[in-house]
Amino acid sequence: MNILSIQSHVAFGHAGNASAVFPLQRMGLNVWPVHTVMFSNHTGHGSWRGPVFAPETISDVIEGIAERGVLPSCDAVLSGYMGAPAMADVILDAVAKVKTANPQALYCCDPVIGDTDRGVFVRPGVPEHFRDKVIQHADIITPNHFEAEYLTDTRIVDLDSAIFAARQLLAQGPQIVLITSLMRHDAPTDSIEMLAVTADQAWLATAPLLTFPTPMNGSGDATTALFLAKYLQCRDLKASLEHVAAAMFGVFNLTHQQQSRELLLIPAQNELVQPTLVIDAQAV
Repeated sequence: MNILSIQSHVAFGHAGNASAVFPLQRMGLNVWPVHTVMFSNHTGHGSWRGPVFAPETISDVIEGIAERGVLPSCDAVLSGYMGAPAMADVILDAVAKVKTANPQALYCCDPVIGDTDRGVFVRPGVPEHFRDKVIQHADIITPNHFEAEYLTDTRIVDLDSAIFAARQLLAQGPQIVLITSLMRHDAPTDSIEMLAVTADQAWLATAPLLTFPTPMNGSGDATTALFLAKYLQCRDLKASLEHVAAAMFGVFNLTHQQQSRELLLIPAQNELVQPTLVIDAQAV
């Protein structure tokens, strides 16, 4: 399988494509990475260097890929952080080209807007663009708790409100909604959850909660990539949710043990494919 992944990139650490490409490859998928930025490190460090590429540059790269005649063999487009609304337009144009060439291809969108710790951390106009113009074109969206609340204008406090928010998102066009980093009042203590919902299914996966002194940048990018990879391989919502929840716990667990500031994707690479933890998702 071939994945066109249009995301930011960092040389040091893991975020954007630097967090998504390796898990996809380790799962056995071929990746065509297109970088929207080329930074020295992720912005969580407070300072960084490197360029933000113009939307025209990204469009030119994608057109070059199309000229190779390979778009009919593209199985999915994956996108994450978008630096500006204009970049979203380029990505949606790429999705349209891929789906014209291969109507069976999926568009998986991680609507990166912010998180509960920091609030909105993208540029003005980007959250509204995701909400009003992007998610309607996606087959799979993977908002975190904060982003699901923003996109639906719904306060998620318990399982019912989480499912309600996911159904609202489904009504806008996606076939699958995966809410990551779900934290609800009626959940077991010291746990963190993921909720996967379609028109006729809803599954909840629960993993032990690990706390870090600083946010683990890039974890959402890896989560989305792993979920997409597993779903493309098995087309089973429950199995895909169980795999990504267990695999990400394995990565988090090693990162926590080593007290690393960066996700330890490479040392924990076997967890990406064969997680140690077995998670049994529950129908809700």
